[in-house]
Amino acid sequence: MSPDHEVLLLTSAEDLDCTPGFQQKVFHINQPAEFIEDQSILNLTFSDCKGNDKLRYEVSSPYFKVNSDGGLFALRNITAVGKTLFVHARTPHAEDMAELVIVGGRDIQGSLQDIFKFARTSPVPRQKRSIVVSPILIPENQRQPFPRDVGKVVDSDRPERSKFRLTGKGVDQEPKGIFRINENTGSVSVTRTLDREVIAVYQLFVETTDVNGKTLEGPVPLEVIVIDQNDNRPIFREGPYIGHVMEGSPTGTTVMRMTAFDADDPATDNALLRYNIRQQTPDKPSPNMFYIDPEKGDIVTVVSPALLDRETLENPKYELIIEAQDMAGLDVGLTGTATATIMIDDKNDHSPKFTKKEFQATVEEGAVGVIVNLTVEDKDDPTTGAWRAAYTIINGNPGQSFEIHTNPQTNEGMLSVVKPLDYEISAFHTLLIKVENEDPLVPDVSYGPSSTATVHITVLDVNEGPVFYPDPMMVTRQENISVGSVLLTVNATDPDSLQHQTIRYSVYKDPAGWLNINPINGTVDTTAVLDRESPFVDNSVYTALFLAIDSGNPPATGTGTLLITLEDVNDNAPFIYPTVAEVCDDAKNLSVVILGASDKDLHPNTDPFKFEIHKQAVPDKVWKISKINNTHALVSLLQNLNKANYNLPIMVTDSGKPPMTNITDLRVQVCSCRNSKVDCNAAGALRFSLPSLLLLSLFSLACL
Repeated sequence: MSPDHEVLLLTSAEDLDCTPGFQQKVFHINQPAEFIEDQSILNLTFSDCKGNDKLRYEVSSPYFKVNSDGGLFALRNITAVGKTLFVHARTPHAEDMAELVIVGGRDIQGSLQDIFKFARTSPVPRQKRSIVVSPILIPENQRQPFPRDVGKVVDSDRPERSKFRLTGKGVDQEPKGIFRINENTGSVSVTRTLDREVIAVYQLFVETTDVNGKTLEGPVPLEVIVIDQNDNRPIFREGPYIGHVMEGSPTGTTVMRMTAFDADDPATDNALLRYNIRQQTPDKPSPNMFYIDPEKGDIVTVVSPALLDRETLENPKYELIIEAQDMAGLDVGLTGTATATIMIDDKNDHSPKFTKKEFQATVEEGAVGVIVNLTVEDKDDPTTGAWRAAYTIINGNPGQSFEIHTNPQTNEGMLSVVKPLDYEISAFHTLLIKVENEDPLVPDVSYGPSSTATVHITVLDVNEGPVFYPDPMMVTRQENISVGSVLLTVNATDPDSLQHQTIRYSVYKDPAGWLNINPINGTVDTTAVLDRESPFVDNSVYTALFLAIDSGNPPATGTGTLLITLEDVNDNAPFIYPTVAEVCDDAKNLSVVILGASDKDLHPNTDPFKFEIHKQAVPDKVWKISKINNTHALVSLLQNLNKANYNLPIMVTDSGKPPMTNITDLRVQVCSCRNSKVDCNAAGALRFSLPSLLLLSLFSLACL
């Protein structure tokens, strides 16, 4: 090799003594027309230099196997396996990899050339002193001893005293110290166990330097590829897995998909999963109710629709133990399991049926509420609308006296009376009732005769109380009519027309004690004077209650209301307010007080009122009264009076016909008013000052 074309070569590490590993690491095999099952292909020789105890071989293709003697043979007849096979040998003391090149082989999916992402091509022509290297292949999970030589960089034309230098992630970058190179010999070694699932490829760089560390050539990339080992079990990590399938579904109906994850290299058989059902619980009516697609993980039904009948199954819930196995399902593959729960869902393929064709019920007349519970049977799932019943009265209920509702716990139909029944009108009722499900039936199922039932209802006669008509009873009378005046004759009838009973009357509530009723004929008359202004009268209406009692055993009672509207009579004289006033003896304003008048009667027996001074106590007539409006008048002085108390008779008359008059003494206190002080001692007890009294009187006037 000329200096102009020097090359760095990567070769397998060797030792002059026993070197653990394969004696020959690369084989070339011509692609046959077909690899024949159990026919030997070649023999491999591996030694760990310690007796090969517990030697185990692994082949990169699941279709080949190496026996304990090192013989490679096919597990079945196969035509294409790719361009390369790798055989991994391992003992507790050593391990190594051999490469089998298939001359004339064709690429197939999953070949290790794809897996390791490199191709064995001839060196690329390069300029003077350019560096070309090939990848280093290292199986993951290697055991002690470490460090372990994995390759050697050779430069036959390397300058004297020059050194090799290795850099990159795994050397001088985190994770540091995994790889190192002998700066003099170029041997590359690994210092610890590698894990492909952590880092699959290390990108390193090799260069040569002089004694001062100056780069002479390079750096050139050196790729270290970690060869995957089947060291990860498949894991189901998306659980819980629950699927549903409708009962009666066709064979082959997809229920659900199970998917497992394998952390190994997805381009190798180490992560090529196959699925199967390990166990089915329960195993009735068939131990193989379901099938799982070994590649996709789809679970489908495999029994006939007739066997997938929820109502005949021992349990509508199945639990399947699903196993995922790598290495394409071969025995050497690792496994993982998960539980798939499959629920057989109900469909409405059974109509509800009454437990009997006819039901009987009795109810007292006048009563309401549930009278009978109608029972049905339905084989569908009680938690679904395919089981829940809906009842309808389809005949015999023209007056809407009955209603039926579903008991949500028992699914029974609760038939109720919502309008009281009358024995005298009808002693018997017959209803026709149908039952359906909340959910519609499947097309091939319909409601039959058992989905309707007849209910016979017997109404029991009850002694009903007499009924007043009309109720309430209303009359209008003048107040103060004479005692013994007849107001009316009440009328009560007995609904029990078939019993021919007699009725007696009595007073139930008469708050003022004004009334009496004849117990035989019901005539109501007065026992006292009716007074519209009585506190027992509300808005001119007096209310009394009467009882009508029949002769049944036991007797029944009815209650009637009498409303008496009382017309007003002028029987109340008006009265004045206030009745006391004050005035100063030197007042310049001689107004004394504003008087108001009121009357308990109603218009026209009230205002306008007439105000007069009944008689003057002083001969020279010092008092004056003046009308302000229909209800108020002003009392004033014609001259100042000495300090004293004066009684002034005021006469007020209403507008009734005939009118009524009332005379009330107005007490006027004339007080001494000096320096803003009012002194009424000599005139009697101290009262309001005149200005305050006038203000109060004006306020009362304004409120009317």
